[in-house]
Amino acid sequence: MISRGPTVAGTTRNSRKAYAREVMSIVGEPTKRFKLEIMLIFGDPDLEGLKFLQDDPLVITPIIGNCHVMRVLVDNRASVDIFFHDTFIRMGYNDSQLTPSDAPIYGFNHVECKVEGGIQLPVIIEEEPRWATQMLNFQVVKAASTYNAIMGRIGIHAFKAVPSTYHTVLEFSTRNGIGEVKGD
Repeated sequence: MISRGPTVAGTTRNSRKAYAREVMSIVGEPTKRFKLEIMLIFGDPDLEGLKFLQDDPLVITPIIGNCHVMRVLVDNRASVDIFFHDTFIRMGYNDSQLTPSDAPIYGFNHVECKVEGGIQLPVIIEEEPRWATQMLNFQVVKAASTYNAIMGRIGIHAFKAVPSTYHTVLEFSTRNGIGEVKGD
């Protein structure tokens, strides 16, 4: 599990407390969102194509920036979206494009991991004919990993997605219905 790091509530304990007070004191109309009239349901049809039931993690290949990025772990236990530095460099980005960040994250070998910086990148998840795109704020870290990136709860929520490791599928809502991406 990856924890801490920058969230919508900020990076400090005081900013998170202030955010919680603000959320609890909201009075009036909530912000307008498009209505989701479709229910996300997993069933036997989602198991088609699986040769056997397994316990592998859910790994997808979204488009990040302008590249198909393989081995992106969908982890609903991670509190932030992570981009690994070696992949960041291989995609043609450089450290000067990072926004400074002094908030460490925890979870890699249960120790503090320094964040090199943050970057906002467009992410597209698709399975024709339905697709969705969101701008995600990735925290770039120098750490050894078999994955190129991790989509945490912030990214999952941005897509209004529901992952199922049992079915190895990520279902997400679009204006045109339910989209789904099978795990790699």
